[in-house]
Amino acid sequence: MKDYQFQVRVRYAETDQMGVVYHGNYAQYFEMGRVEWLRSLGVSYKWMEENGVMLPVVSLQMNYKKPAYYDDLLTVKTIFKCQTSVKIEFDYEIYNEAGVLLTTGYSMLVFVDKKTGKPTLPPHYVTDKLKNL
Repeated sequence: MKDYQFQVRVRYAETDQMGVVYHGNYAQYFEMGRVEWLRSLGVSYKWMEENGVMLPVVSLQMNYKKPAYYDDLLTVKTIFKCQTSVKIEFDYEIYNEAGVLLTTGYSMLVFVDKKTGKPTLPPHYVTDKLKNL
């Protein structure tokens, strides 16, 4: 599965004084998308971390096209872009209930050994899943 979609309803606490989703919350939506994308492949982020592999974000970009509002039901689409050596990259699209594209994004993460804090090759249980995409 190259891409994965899930829905999230905007909570009041995620909005700013203007009643729109505060820009910093989009990073959380993207993270939720990555975690659920991995889960859909049968890989638990939590299990991976418990087994010594971390995936910190090293690059994050967002483009805001239209605002999202309190109580909107958003569709977050996470798109696997590529995996090279120690890096994995994703694109994102967020739509409202009317199917209007609100936000796009991109992130790059690096597989890191939890003990050493240094980049490491992705574990085989991840690369095996990515081969089929």
